[in-house]
Amino acid sequence: MMEAAHETFTPAGRHLRLDTFVRLRWLALTGQSAAVVGAQFGLGLNLPFGWCFLVIAASCWLNLALRIRFPASYRLSDDSAALLLAFDIVQLAGLLFLTGGLQNPFSLLFLAPVLISATALPPERTLALGLLAVGLATLLALVHRPLPWFADGRIELPFLYVSGVWTAILLGTAFTGVYAWRVAEETRQLARALAATELVLAREQHLSQLDGLAAAAAHELGTPLGTIMVVAKELDRQLGPTASPAIAEDLSLLRDQVDRCRGILSKLTSMGEETEEGETFLQTVTFGHLVEELVAPQRALGIAVDVSKQGEGAEPICRRNAGVMFGLANILDNAVDFAESRVLIEARWTAERVTLTIRDDGPGFPSEVLLRAGEPYVTTRSRGRTRKPDEAGGGLGLGLFIAKTLIERSGAQLLLSNITEAGQHGALVRVTWARHVFEREAIAPHRVAHNSLRPLTERDAAPI
Repeated sequence: MMEAAHETFTPAGRHLRLDTFVRLRWLALTGQSAAVVGAQFGLGLNLPFGWCFLVIAASCWLNLALRIRFPASYRLSDDSAALLLAFDIVQLAGLLFLTGGLQNPFSLLFLAPVLISATALPPERTLALGLLAVGLATLLALVHRPLPWFADGRIELPFLYVSGVWTAILLGTAFTGVYAWRVAEETRQLARALAATELVLAREQHLSQLDGLAAAAAHELGTPLGTIMVVAKELDRQLGPTASPAIAEDLSLLRDQVDRCRGILSKLTSMGEETEEGETFLQTVTFGHLVEELVAPQRALGIAVDVSKQGEGAEPICRRNAGVMFGLANILDNAVDFAESRVLIEARWTAERVTLTIRDDGPGFPSEVLLRAGEPYVTTRSRGRTRKPDEAGGGLGLGLFIAKTLIERSGAQLLLSNITEAGQHGALVRVTWARHVFEREAIAPHRVAHNSLRPLTERDAAPI
């Protein structure tokens, strides 16, 4: 689950706001304008004043266009940010071309866009911008307008000095880029780790609070369920000889559902408890047996539940985890509840992955719910088949949250989406484990599980 949280916080962690770039460019443009005006009128240097301000105006126009087109809170993609920084490098190169090239002491400002890229963009973008800056610096070392000076209007510095400035730009770009990226990456990793930890702690806190509620609910519901069972038996005794087939069927269904509720409450109260033999509420089962155990209670509910099992090599085995079973059963109940006629369960395994996919032919998840699915108090889908139009309300949205948390505790990743294949519709839930994680607590292959019904073959060794 920590890995999933890490992936969640990674992409958006780099993206900078457009407002940050706009403000930094206004600051740079103010400095460039002050330098040109100061040199022209304060020092009396003979600069190509009009051309210089034309280059500066190009950045001003871009800033105004970005400010009008996008809101201040807009966050740039990596490519967009790299293009803006590349424009800044080219604009600075244009100014330096008009004012002496690398002989201009402001040529070290080539480092600024690369430094910003190193702190906010991936290394590939920073490398590309660094190569652009060094390439333009090389061009300016060879081709540029003369540096304005007091006496005759120009001065030529030795090429050795210009080569030293070029070397300083090259080394400065490489060193500051790597150093800034390393420091910023460590900061990002720490921020992602803290954010992921806060997310996990928040989810664990929600679940621990629900543990007490589950125990209290199991205790409080025991008495009314017992009363319902007594009344059902009494009605069956009184109406049995004269009851119509429809009433007899309803009474039988009522008793079956009460027994099922009692079984669920028994599981809730027995999770984590030890048996007399010292074993926990876990057993070793094959992947196929686990799927069949999930499907068995759903086969009499009027919805076709089809199971497809296929894999490479031996079928994986695992320790029967009550929390995982409860979470998967919750998801399957949801699929059966909203399906129109059919639910498909696909069990797949390879040498690296174990995947369980549950899909139905119902209305699917609303797009706005998919964004927050799995958070507490967010209901997944509006009920259709099982609720009448005049019935209001729904669940509290805790079922999927509990299921997601319990399943991800086992090291799985849970993905919710809608079916997009042509001619099909419905919801799709995919649970994926790394195979070594799925089998990590299983009994060693040379031992035979006590609940295994697979007969021995000639190659199998019977335990002594």
